[in-house]
Amino acid sequence: MARIVADITVSLDGFVTGPDAGPGNGLGTGGEPLHTWAFSDDPDDQRIVRQATERSGAVVMGRRLFDIVDGPGGWDDEVGYGAREVGRPPFVVVTSAPPEAVRLTDLDWTFVTTGIADAIAVARERVETASDSDRDVVLMGGGATIGSALAAGLVDILSLHLAPLILGAGTPLFQGGGSPVQLVQRSVTATSTATHLLYDVR
Repeated sequence: MARIVADITVSLDGFVTGPDAGPGNGLGTGGEPLHTWAFSDDPDDQRIVRQATERSGAVVMGRRLFDIVDGPGGWDDEVGYGAREVGRPPFVVVTSAPPEAVRLTDLDWTFVTTGIADAIAVARERVETASDSDRDVVLMGGGATIGSALAAGLVDILSLHLAPLILGAGTPLFQGGGSPVQLVQRSVTATSTATHLLYDVR
């Protein structure tokens, strides 16, 4: 069965974007340094990006993140999930209503309107019916999508990229108020641009 991997970059104070994130300002005000590691020349940063891309059999995201990546200033051939890497996985979007149109028509989009659990089930089925069925389902965000999946017990592995940045405000990864989630630390990789943390979720 495909593993469910939540993979996201977070600031030291727990934000996955700066304030005022949205189309044209995807990482929010002051949030651009969050993803410095993903474009780094550090061999460990490059290895982590490459391995994550190679392991991705399907990717789940929330509607707010979709609106950013599919917007006019969003993904292109140089920037985006799998850009410059081998292969592009299918994408599953959790949304209350599908968009009227999609800009990135060369990508495989599925829109699920019945919640995060169903979106993950659709993504898992896409992985497990593919010819290369030993890959992962990756939850790439945003913060609310990953938080909901963790709270619902749907995540097997949590992969955090801790950026050396204090944002002070923005989109929090963890909203608080839920039940405790126990983690088992698998690995820590420190580079000049991030600390990469990998946990099993109990």
